[in-house]
Amino acid sequence: MDSTAWDARYSIDELVWGAQPNRFVAAEFTGLRPGRALDLGAGEGRNAIWLARQGWQVTAVDFSPVAVERARRLAMAENVDVTWIVADVADYRPEPGAFDAVLVAYLHLPAKLRAVALARAATALAPGGRIVVVGHDVASAGAGVGGPQGPAILYTPQRIVAELPGLTVHTAEQVRRPIQTDHGTTDAIDTLVVAARPAGDDGGTMGLLANVSSIPLSQHRRK
Repeated sequence: MDSTAWDARYSIDELVWGAQPNRFVAAEFTGLRPGRALDLGAGEGRNAIWLARQGWQVTAVDFSPVAVERARRLAMAENVDVTWIVADVADYRPEPGAFDAVLVAYLHLPAKLRAVALARAATALAPGGRIVVVGHDVASAGAGVGGPQGPAILYTPQRIVAELPGLTVHTAEQVRRPIQTDHGTTDAIDTLVVAARPAGDDGGTMGLLANVSSIPLSQHRRK
């Protein structure tokens, strides 16, 4: 889906993903000392706004102008500050070493684009910073729990870890998320990976950037 299709989806009256943060995002960030955070593929801003309420200085990126405008209005209503950027994460290049945390939530891209986007996300981490990646696991395909169905764009812990070279992995697992379906409550299966740049690592960022900067990218999408 391109940005125009997502604009149409975000034009409905109700929030597509709700106002509350993703349960795994809230669990991983609760208790952390706030700093600078980057939310890639932020949608309507539910996670970015929650992070801002916790004291984080948040930059949130999405390629749907409709979603970003809705997120901006929600943030204003809650009196929180977020820097909103309309950009395709497949092309967006965050400032290297600038963020204490990076969030990538339910960003589903073809494998080559995903690898580049995650590599760029990793370069954005300051020494000691962490990245949280959560998305639909390949085991959820065909289970009737929503989300994309193409196995190539779905996550596995092994795939995501392999696309975060140079980071120390703290968590890499399948996790379950109860959802309501027409047949009652069932569990969606997600991948959750949490990794960090080593505290003393301040020299690897530019090397990673050099490896990914020349790859041409184009619009694709996610949830």
